[in-house]
Amino acid sequence: MKKIAIYDTTLRDGTQGEGIAFSAPGKLRVAERLDAFGVDYIEGGYAASNPRDMAFFREIKGCNLTHAKVAAFGSTRRANIAVGEDPGVLALMEADTPVVTFFGKSWKLHVRDVLRTTPEENIAMVADSVRYFKERGKEVIYDAEHFFDGYKDDPDYAVATLRAAAEAGADMIVPCDTNGGTLPHEVHDIVKGLCAAFDTPLGIHTHNDSELGVANSLEAVRAGAVHVQGTVNGFGERCGNANLVSIIPNLMLKLGYSCLRDGDESLKQLRDVSQFVNELSNQRPWQKAPFVGDSAFAHKAGMHVDGIRKNPHSFEHVDPEQVGNRRRVLISELSGASNVFLKAVEMNFKVDKTSPEVKEILRELERLEKEGYEFEAAEASFKLLIQKVLKAHRPFFGLEGFRVIAEKNDAGSPCRSEATVKLEVDGVSEHTVSEGDGPVNALDGALRKALIRFYPQIADVVLTDYRVRILDPEEHTAAKTRVLIESTDGKETWSTVGVSENIIEASWEALVDSVEYKMFLDEQKGEAPDA
Repeated sequence: MKKIAIYDTTLRDGTQGEGIAFSAPGKLRVAERLDAFGVDYIEGGYAASNPRDMAFFREIKGCNLTHAKVAAFGSTRRANIAVGEDPGVLALMEADTPVVTFFGKSWKLHVRDVLRTTPEENIAMVADSVRYFKERGKEVIYDAEHFFDGYKDDPDYAVATLRAAAEAGADMIVPCDTNGGTLPHEVHDIVKGLCAAFDTPLGIHTHNDSELGVANSLEAVRAGAVHVQGTVNGFGERCGNANLVSIIPNLMLKLGYSCLRDGDESLKQLRDVSQFVNELSNQRPWQKAPFVGDSAFAHKAGMHVDGIRKNPHSFEHVDPEQVGNRRRVLISELSGASNVFLKAVEMNFKVDKTSPEVKEILRELERLEKEGYEFEAAEASFKLLIQKVLKAHRPFFGLEGFRVIAEKNDAGSPCRSEATVKLEVDGVSEHTVSEGDGPVNALDGALRKALIRFYPQIADVVLTDYRVRILDPEEHTAAKTRVLIESTDGKETWSTVGVSENIIEASWEALVDSVEYKMFLDEQKGEAPDA
């Protein structure tokens, strides 16, 4: 099985993306996770760029990486400066990494208008820089910036810049589609020609400005490239870099290449790695991300659900478990008996697809959706609905009443909210008050206060998202609203829904479902104490 080296540049090129940043400790944690995942190279930062990147290169030496090589990134020497006197070159040496990756210019437009030097001096800059680092025992990866644009402008000159790097001893030469405008067939043809012309192995570095970063990387491999650069989740400047989260499974599952240290076992970590990097960069996961998104293996149409029940390959291009994901069956007005049946089976109810209970659940679903409920994005509420229809729901508490007050004393003072909740739990009445930043926050606080001594596990539940949608805007401020709440206990994440003309009541419904679903989960695991 042919090996393709995976070069991750999330911590350098990825951080150039809008809104992407990692703390210093976060960068180390990402590097350790990528190493455990089994990538071959981790580019830690631009050595001459900022103190944080240099600190990373010092601190990563204290981490016990078991597989990946750390690379420092920089540029060739500057024009008309001796390579040993160039500050950027010296910073790359100071980083003290086993691998040095630097870029040079391949496009005469950049040589003339950006570097403002001669084509001959640019070629000397490439050769001098490669030679300098090779003489000092470094593994050298040369990134040919804007190579494909340069090749289309003047192929002889673009190839000459690569030849300068190869003849000076570069271990890998990497043509880059820096502007992200090259088409897949162009990448394939150009890389194929380069592989025939050079003994030095070739890699590929693409950007996603034309939504082709992944496709271009795969075409380069098909043409002979043996090294792929990219970022986790496609982070990067403008529209992002080539997305390794899509490239890796395509290479392994579709093209039969070896990419990760532990092969298929490593690939099962793919979704976790994607989510880990999102978490540390404070990004919400893209729900529709191929392979790893929540929707990647989500099925909604009744016919499709019936198909996967009979044979999953009928509507799935790979097994979700291969990439650490899972199959999901969505519930909506398009649902058929198969959707409901699979949901009920998932909850360990013994029902038949043709049983009256399934039809009753479908009727209740249709009724609620006419009122404005939507369970496609509120799976936890739907599971509780199944329990209620099948008479298997045990209420963990009963509402005796709640009141919410919002008060603002004058134009300059903050608005304060206070909620009072009265509940009955197993014959015991509990009456609590809580203040909050807003009415929903106050209501959530009062609900938790009332329940915490009976169900201490709800202390682990955190609301991670709160969304409101107006269902009939023509009614203006009297419009019916739908509230979706996302919650987590640190292990599981679930969503619940509430609908009412009163936004507070809709929020209460979603909050109650959220708390009850947590207790339902714990009861399934045998962790919930008796009330």
